[in-house]
Amino acid sequence: MNMVLFLLAAEVLFVATPFTAERSFTGEIEGPAVDRAGNVYAVSFAKKNTIGRVTPEGKGEVFIEMPGASLANGIRIAKDGMLYVADYTGHNILKIDPATRRVSVFAHEPKMNQPNDLAMSKDGTLWASDPDWKNGTGQLWRIGTDGKVARVAEGMGTTNGIDLSPDGKFLYVNESVQRKVWRFRVMPDGSLAEKHLLIEFPDFAMDGMRVDRRGNLFISRHGKGTVAMVSPEGKVIREIATLGAKPSNVAFGGKDGKTVYVTEMEKGRLVQFRVPTAGREWGR
Repeated sequence: MNMVLFLLAAEVLFVATPFTAERSFTGEIEGPAVDRAGNVYAVSFAKKNTIGRVTPEGKGEVFIEMPGASLANGIRIAKDGMLYVADYTGHNILKIDPATRRVSVFAHEPKMNQPNDLAMSKDGTLWASDPDWKNGTGQLWRIGTDGKVARVAEGMGTTNGIDLSPDGKFLYVNESVQRKVWRFRVMPDGSLAEKHLLIEFPDFAMDGMRVDRRGNLFISRHGKGTVAMVSPEGKVIREIATLGAKPSNVAFGGKDGKTVYVTEMEKGRLVQFRVPTAGREWGR
């Protein structure tokens, strides 16, 4: 009987279930990011030019409508609860106060193509991927806590998913069209060095990715309908089906940081699955 109870209580890992209803978001669903209360923020709730907020129970609402012609993509949340958003039409990194819902321009750089996804260092430094889809190229930017922008890599492929290792010593970025994941060493002055090919996939595109506390990368495989769990050594550990063919991005959250939320474009919804290790930023 004790063994039966144990088995019943054992948690199911790496199996996706719906978190929001189909078509609760548009096909441009992106983001996501999770705040301390467990709310999930994701792009294009109900209509394209919005950011939605979904409670831990899965109830969604329009959090903000994007100002002007701005459109959101990647979202990160700082220690103080402020949201930082890649505005890919305005060449901006926007800052949103969740208490007042006020949107301001934190950083603007006209040389950006279309800032896509964001990563955040422990000290609040932001890193932005910046693809040029038309020409199949891309670059990377570092945005300091003072809003100053510096280009730290160029001449790359279509840079997209981006995140850091748990110790902050390495920056990972993938190239969607080229299907490559690169690792850079983050130098003390904030520059990047020692570019290294971590893994190259033979098929399907990549989009967003996040890293857990053990350094494993969770990479959305757009078109394949999976999230690939890749070791820090570049080996595929497993692939998790996402209940739709077009996962766009991932984020860790839940009560213990061990729930992975996936934005899935084909069915316009968030899905979720449990993992054994929390995301690298959990507890900050």
